[in-house]
Amino acid sequence: MSVEEIKKQVSEKMEKCIVQLKKELASIRTGRANPLILDKVLVDYYGAPTGLRQLAQVSVAEGTTLVITPFDKTIIKEIEKAIVKADLGITPNSDGVVVRLQFPPLTEDRRKEIAKTVKAHAETAKVAIRNVRRDATEAIKKLEKSENLPQDTIKDETNEIQKITDKYTKIADETTAAKEKEVMEI
Repeated sequence: MSVEEIKKQVSEKMEKCIVQLKKELASIRTGRANPLILDKVLVDYYGAPTGLRQLAQVSVAEGTTLVITPFDKTIIKEIEKAIVKADLGITPNSDGVVVRLQFPPLTEDRRKEIAKTVKAHAETAKVAIRNVRRDATEAIKKLEKSENLPQDTIKDETNEIQKITDKYTKIADETTAAKEKEVMEI
C-alpha cells in the first residue's frame, strides 16, 4: 500500500465518521417534528422487524406533529406498539387511519440534556477520527521500514494526515454547533 492510498483511505474513513455523526444527530429530537427520529423504530410486520418508514408515509403537519399513514391499514396497532417500545418520549395517537405524534415543546432542562447528548455524539465521532489518524500514522511508519522512505517524507506525510484530521474535526465541530443551536432554539 502506498502513502497516497493511505491518505485516500484516511479521507474516506473520516468522511464515514462525519456521515455517521450526522445520522446520529438527525435522530435526536428537537422541538420540531422530524421524520428522521423514526429511523430507529422497527415494526413487527408479519414476524419480521421492518423499519417504520418502509411501511408508512411520514409527513410533518404544523411543524410539531408527525402524521404516519401506513400503506397497510391493518398494522396501525403494531406501529403504535413499536413507537411506544422505541421510547421516543412521545405517545402515539391513532384514529384508525393515521397515527399522529404530537411533539410537546421542550423544557430548558430537557434542552440542556439533549445538548449534552449532542456533545457526546460529537466526541465519539472525533475519537473515531483520531483513531483513523493513529492507524494511518502507524501504517506510514511501517512503510518507512519496509520501503526505506526518508525521514523527511514520513514527517511531511504525517503532517498531511494531521491536516486531513483537523479538517474533519472542524466539520464535526461545526455540525455539532449547528445541532446544539437547533436544540436550544425555542
